[in-house]
Amino acid sequence: MDFKLLNDVPKCCYVYVLGSKSDGGMRTYVGWTTDLERRLAEHNSGKGARSTRGRVWRIIYSERAEDRSIAQSREWYLKKDRSFRKMLARHIFMDD
Repeated sequence: MDFKLLNDVPKCCYVYVLGSKSDGGMRTYVGWTTDLERRLAEHNSGKGARSTRGRVWRIIYSERAEDRSIAQSREWYLKKDRSFRKMLARHIFMDD
């Protein structure tokens, strides 16, 4: 019987879409992480990607991925799917 140490267990990954609305309009950002709350806090504190600095972001979509490779593949796909991100942002920010 094989036993795995806790450190050997792969972390769950998430692919996420952030949304931000300001006078300049709506923006979205796609990324992946192992900790959604920590990553959102980093983006909002200016420690995230350069393109996310200076805005207030919120998670408008996320999905769980089995591993890093799958998360990165989904991230790439969602970055290319601008119509999906635009639809998400319109729907989420409709009431704002």
